[in-house]
Amino acid sequence: MSNASMSNFSFASMAAQLNEEQGISFQDKSETWNNAEDVKAVVEALNKQSTVHYLNLDGNTLGVEAAKAIGQALHKHPEFRKALWKNLFTRRLKDEIPLALEHLGAGLIAAGAKLTVLDLSDNALGPNGMTGLEKFLRSPVCYSLQELYLNNCGLGPEGGRMLSIALIDLHKNAKEAGTPLQLRVFVAGRNRLENAGAKALSKTFKVLQTLEEITIPQNSIYHVGVAALASSFKQNPHLRILNMNDNTLGVRGAAKIAEVFEHTPLLREINFGDCLLKTDGAYHFAEALEQNHEQLELLDLGFNDINYDGGLVLVTAVQHKPKLRVFNLDGNCFGQHGSEQIVAQMAKCKNAAALQSLDEVVSEEEGEENGADNDDNVTPDNSDDDEASDDQDDDDDQDDDEEYDPNDTTEEVDEDDDEAYVTTNAYTTKLFNDSNCNKAPNNFDMTIKNGNKSPAEACTPEKFCLSQRPCTLQQFDSLEANNKLEAFHNIINLFSEDNHLLLLIFTTLKCGHLAQTSPAALELAISLYQATFDYAIKTEQESRVLDYYLIQLGLLRSEERFKSEYNLKSCRYALREAIKKESFANDNIKNTFKTFLDQLDV
Repeated sequence: MSNASMSNFSFASMAAQLNEEQGISFQDKSETWNNAEDVKAVVEALNKQSTVHYLNLDGNTLGVEAAKAIGQALHKHPEFRKALWKNLFTRRLKDEIPLALEHLGAGLIAAGAKLTVLDLSDNALGPNGMTGLEKFLRSPVCYSLQELYLNNCGLGPEGGRMLSIALIDLHKNAKEAGTPLQLRVFVAGRNRLENAGAKALSKTFKVLQTLEEITIPQNSIYHVGVAALASSFKQNPHLRILNMNDNTLGVRGAAKIAEVFEHTPLLREINFGDCLLKTDGAYHFAEALEQNHEQLELLDLGFNDINYDGGLVLVTAVQHKPKLRVFNLDGNCFGQHGSEQIVAQMAKCKNAAALQSLDEVVSEEEGEENGADNDDNVTPDNSDDDEASDDQDDDDDQDDDEEYDPNDTTEEVDEDDDEAYVTTNAYTTKLFNDSNCNKAPNNFDMTIKNGNKSPAEACTPEKFCLSQRPCTLQQFDSLEANNKLEAFHNIINLFSEDNHLLLLIFTTLKCGHLAQTSPAALELAISLYQATFDYAIKTEQESRVLDYYLIQLGLLRSEERFKSEYNLKSCRYALREAIKKESFANDNIKNTFKTFLDQLDV
């Protein structure tokens, strides 16, 4: 090796040594430190070692006097930057914890340290513990804070509010000092934050705008709190990890989170497993994630009461994500046949290996028994007006003086009425997709989007089938076709798979809409009901189509409340006439329809 090479090598080694972290670890020693004598080994290590970048005390239990001794030893270490103090107060009284935290924080404040990582996870802080942390969090020591870990700290709504205020003050103080806060990682799972705590933290996230990871699973947050958080997530465009596993989004919460994805194109990990998204929530997510998000590596939507339709739509949404390595849909309501179809569909994708095993899927019927079809199967939320909460704007000062309501934890239950319960527009928009309609002429896409907006304009079979809204009797009578049934089938047959099926269903409903006022429309509705179930039986989708019709006709409660534009009484009338036909479907389908229809007469 030449002298020049040796020289370069030496300088490189020195640079590596300067950047290498040096610290002290007493991790998992299971020590009980009550006083200065008990913690003598830690203090000696701090006094002996000239450079201490981190101190790991994880897995021990620290008392007040012992914390004071460690704090004093920390005075000598302005280079200190990582406080790894998780699981440090086991069996300690609640009045000991804030005092111990004050002593540790005071030591770093006196040293003039510049902290980058603070980990206090797995400590029973609660609001009481936060009183010992607030001053420290506002101090210059935390102006450089990049990662904050408060997982499983029992903060509760009040502790969440206290944390929020402290971090907002920290941001203000750091900015005024000319060293803007650059917090990147925020972890606060298993803290029972509930809606009130979530709303408080949403204000903090709006102020920070630098977060790359937000991990807040298992916090009993419902759609009201989710809506507040969603508005704040949008203000953090550099988000790479978003984890709200095991909170209760429901369909409304899912819709709010789906809006976030447009504003966070750098997302690599998305975890909303066990969030009760339901099928409609899956549609919202799929539609939002299909475009862009090419950096996505993990998508966890397991255990969400998503049925087969939602699973397929999600597969379509992720098929062009080249970096996807984990795609979890396990524990949803696909049934055996649906699971096989999803696996088969995913197998066609280049990222097929990302799909995790579907070992714990349940049938759609089991999902319904467990409340999978009811977005309101939660305890009432008495804290806020839902509409006002869902429509929160980005005003950072909104509700600043709002008091914590201990009942603010759950969703409001809707009152029953005669409204239909249908899937959201995201479903039909997603399935009417050009990729499955290779035979369709180019102008079909515009017809789908615009529908039939001019009542006076003559209606064509194409417009009738592809419009998303029912037609008037005048439009029906003006149809430019000698054989309307044949004309409808000519349009529908241009589409395949789910698009074909949806066109059959909605063309049937459009005819059923007019069945009580037009014998011709009634005859067409009967024929189309028959054609739909012929197709369903042929493709082994009887249960799926049966349930979908029951939902569209307002006979079976679905995930999201929606006022149908169709005359449901007229559509049901056509169905009653259809099931009288001997050739209609099979006895199981007939009897099921008859059971639901008879309930209306009771």
